[in-house]
Amino acid sequence: MSATLVSLLGCCQRSSRVLVVKRSMGFKPVGWPPVQRSVLLFLSQRFYDFEVVFKWIAWMKLRRLQTTNAYYSYTAGLYGPNVAAAYYALCLKGGLRFVGQSNWFRVDQRGKLDWDFLTYRDKQLEEVDMSHTLINHTGLSNLAGQQSLRTMSFRGCSEVDDWFLARLHLFQDSLKELDISYCPRITTGGLVALRNLKGLQRLNISGLPSISTPGLVTILLEEMLPECEIIASGYDHSLDPEGGQEKSSQG
Repeated sequence: MSATLVSLLGCCQRSSRVLVVKRSMGFKPVGWPPVQRSVLLFLSQRFYDFEVVFKWIAWMKLRRLQTTNAYYSYTAGLYGPNVAAAYYALCLKGGLRFVGQSNWFRVDQRGKLDWDFLTYRDKQLEEVDMSHTLINHTGLSNLAGQQSLRTMSFRGCSEVDDWFLARLHLFQDSLKELDISYCPRITTGGLVALRNLKGLQRLNISGLPSISTPGLVTILLEEMLPECEIIASGYDHSLDPEGGQEKSSQG
């Protein structure tokens, strides 16, 4: 449960205790409207009920994340690893393109699949766009066998973290373009793992909120990946002339 909710419910508990004490001592509650007193007393009496509910919601969210990113072994056994990888990407509402094909496969606005991708069981994926999906490092197992992947986009993925970046070495022989911009859980330490992607030609690290020194990180990546174009927009790359440290975007 979040600290804000705990603080709110704690405040409600203290307020309700004050009301009970004042009432027992004969004080007439002044300044507290009846509806507000009722809400405070209700929240106080149901504090642990709310705690259980929020723990259950958190567990359900984790369970859903694990189920979504589980390995699609049944599909792989039935249709092969290429179709299984495509099905996984589409189930997460991502997009994909097979080798030698120009058309992209995506779910429509109603979330329905175009089942024509089943006819490409002998072709591997060349591009995947998993932007704004719930893909995590476990889910990468579904794409691990795709040795022709040249372009991968994980823009704005909330579950992409340093562990995720460490597993991208699975595609080091084919990957040319990578977009990990606006992923809130990526840190400087995770970006170091990208040194294994020697064939990378384009890398987008724009808008990573956990990167405190984007200019220095960009320099580090350019040294690790000299043949790669580093895109790092949305930062203030200016340096403080006195301390030699980067200025934050807020001054």
